[in-house]
Amino acid sequence: MLKAYDSMWAEQMKAYRKADAKGTDLQKYATGKALGKFEVDLARMKQAGTVGTGEVGHEPKVTGLDTSGKLPTATLQDCIDLSGWKAQRAETGEPIPLPSNQPRRYVATATAEKWPGGWMVTDYTPDGARTC
Repeated sequence: MLKAYDSMWAEQMKAYRKADAKGTDLQKYATGKALGKFEVDLARMKQAGTVGTGEVGHEPKVTGLDTSGKLPTATLQDCIDLSGWKAQRAETGEPIPLPSNQPRRYVATATAEKWPGGWMVTDYTPDGARTC
């Protein structure tokens, strides 16, 4: 599950660097609510003419695993670290400061299901009110 989550993050960062998921494998690792949330973020970025640069740190840990159902499910908690992440104008490269109320480190929760082809992240919920 952690490998699929890390792969989702790598593909998500590729998409955020150009404000577009085309040419990435994001759909290979994220689906459902998780993919929908990322697509909304990307659409907002594209509309605003912004992209991301740098790296987002994270420290995921599996906090729950349920193998009793038809599809095994897992929950993980992650500490997202934005200290190495920058937003900028896509056309000019001009830096855009993160909002002052945006914590640089916060908790996110993800859920995943084990499909026949492997783990898929089905939901992703950042919680900026919970720092880590």
